[in-house]
Amino acid sequence: MGNKKSRLRLIVQAGAAALSNGYAAGFLRGRIYTGPVKYFCVPGLNCYSCPGALGACPMGALQAVLGSRGRQFSFYVLGFLMMVGAVSGRFVCGWLCPFGLIQDLLHRVPLGPKGKKLPGDRWLRWLRYLILAVFVVLLPLYAVDFIGQGQPWFCKFICPAGTLTAGIPLVLSVPGLRDAVSWLFAWKNLVLVVLLVLSVPVYRPFCRYLCPLGAVYGAFNPVALYRFRIDQEKCTSCGACQRACKLDIPVWKSPNSPDCIRCGDCKGACPHGAISDTLPGKKQ
Repeated sequence: MGNKKSRLRLIVQAGAAALSNGYAAGFLRGRIYTGPVKYFCVPGLNCYSCPGALGACPMGALQAVLGSRGRQFSFYVLGFLMMVGAVSGRFVCGWLCPFGLIQDLLHRVPLGPKGKKLPGDRWLRWLRYLILAVFVVLLPLYAVDFIGQGQPWFCKFICPAGTLTAGIPLVLSVPGLRDAVSWLFAWKNLVLVVLLVLSVPVYRPFCRYLCPLGAVYGAFNPVALYRFRIDQEKCTSCGACQRACKLDIPVWKSPNSPDCIRCGDCKGACPHGAISDTLPGKKQ
């Protein structure tokens, strides 16, 4: 059952990645799609500048509006994030995010021992909230140039998804860009390589420690329409759910942890059937 669900999740992830980056002509021509669909956000972390991207990244859109002249606030992006979060929490991270798929595939590489966390995990988990506050909100809002224009700091200095799906493809396909690359492109590639290498032994290091979008959706996990719940009459606190969880979440006592990406491995691992979800038709 667990293997079937894992395969299903990979198929859904691949389908979501293909759908949100379905502008194949962009990769062939080295051009960014600018049609009417681009005004709408996709739920996952998906770079606007990816040649195949058909929609906008909610983190990029939020920074763009906050950094615009006049310090505007995007009620559309805020409303979109609240709607997705209120419905599904971090389900998006586990099932729909393209960069999550990349990390999942790398973790399947049979190379060396596998771990669930990095040293200092307790403190590293706060980094995603710091990045959300500083790089997504405060710096675009207040670190502006002489005409009052801010920058998308997270996209420019951190986001590995943008480097992988936008920066590298565009530099390879547009000769003029190759002549213009600077230390910033080297820095972004270093961040990307470190995270990709870490993804082999450690499950989803970017999602766990750095992703500001995951920080937003994770805050909704306890109250989202789609939640996990524990049948206390069936649960024996045996820890099978935590051992099955690649993020090392004690599901038996924290079924709606902000770290949970709703992969569902814990439900399949529970020998007593004590973990269920709030989908209609499910038994309590």
